[in-house]
Amino acid sequence: QVQLVESGGGLVQAGGSLRLSCAASGRTFSSNVMGWFRQAPGKEREFVAAISKRGGNTVYADSVKGRFTISRDNAKNTVYLQMNSLQPEDTAVYYCAAEPLGSWAISRVAHEYDYWGQGTQVTVSS
Repeated sequence: QVQLVESGGGLVQAGGSLRLSCAASGRTFSSNVMGWFRQAPGKEREFVAAISKRGGNTVYADSVKGRFTISRDNAKNTVYLQMNSLQPEDTAVYYCAAEPLGSWAISRVAHEYDYWGQGTQVTVSS
């Protein structure tokens, strides 16, 4: 079982930056592929970024590529999402998620992630 708690959301002006953190409980963090998703009001949850178990491979949605960076610190059981050049369309609730143990593929699909945090709100004003 993995429990995830996100933090770092808030209100920022367009062009600004935020860093989200996701703290994971349990001793298996380094065995989980981790991802970030977001959901804006009235829209479906969408993939943002994901990172392999050891952090050597990352995948990004085209909409955030070059602006967002996902990273992880397995010693601290934490995954991060550095968000730069934020735009109003980035406004959403951001969720941290973990793939099940034994999964090696970095997925962009929400239903392939077994564990989810409660979400943190990111609001970008124009």
